[in-house]
Amino acid sequence: MNIIGGLASQLLAGRVAGAMGSNLLVSEFKRFPDGELYTRILDDFAGDNVTIIQSTVNDSDFVALLQLLDACSEAARINVVIPYMGYARQDKRFKKGEPISARAIARAIKADNVFTVNIHDESILDYFDAKAVNLDATPMIGKYIKNMEFKNPVVIAPDDGAIGLARNAASDLGIDYDFLEKTRLSGESVTIQPKNIAVEGRDVIIIDDIISTGGTMAETIAMLKNQGAHGVFAACVHPVFSNNAVLKLFKAGVRGIIATDTIDKGVSVVSVAPVIAAALEAI
Repeated sequence: MNIIGGLASQLLAGRVAGAMGSNLLVSEFKRFPDGELYTRILDDFAGDNVTIIQSTVNDSDFVALLQLLDACSEAARINVVIPYMGYARQDKRFKKGEPISARAIARAIKADNVFTVNIHDESILDYFDAKAVNLDATPMIGKYIKNMEFKNPVVIAPDDGAIGLARNAASDLGIDYDFLEKTRLSGESVTIQPKNIAVEGRDVIIIDDIISTGGTMAETIAMLKNQGAHGVFAACVHPVFSNNAVLKLFKAGVRGIIATDTIDKGVSVVSVAPVIAAALEAI
């Protein structure tokens, strides 16, 4: 199998190719004077199976993915891995006249197989004109946590809807997990605390699928510290971290940040390459 790394996922593509012992193809990306993107696959792959790995963090990344797909139109089989899919949170029409952007993006991707990683909602997979599978990277975060030294740790999801993330990350560790529950005391007073487990004196790992602006996560970190947590760590699959998100977390008192390489950031200490490689080998 030939692996093609898109502009946004070159490091991850290299790691997947290394894990599989596959051929990593080199591509060229540059800009025309008018700002348009130029993409070219430099290595020969005619008639072979190819796998394109490209996160779509921004619009330009999506254009690069479409260009790579078109460049591979003569391949025998095309697999697409979208580690982080932009626009996935726009999966519903909230106001009249709005597009379902996740559907528009998915319908434009033509391939034999599509893989996503912890996509916002798995219902989006139905929009792809291909066999689409969502992969779970939270066990990889759990394995990383296992090698860290914590004081009586507990993994906590930001709400009950994300409890599966906490459960999957904690399952191989044999440690507690819980979710945060919001209780309104009055019109202006709200408390947020773990549903079942006290955090006093314990290290807490808050896990979510995405950290974007960091505002909600920063508030949660500060609240848990006020509740007596020994140390609070933030973990996520997709480290979007727009603008000053990282600074917000550290100002709130976060002890450390744990994220995967679905988006290549300085905090991407966990690789999802083994998860992707296993899925591709199973095709």
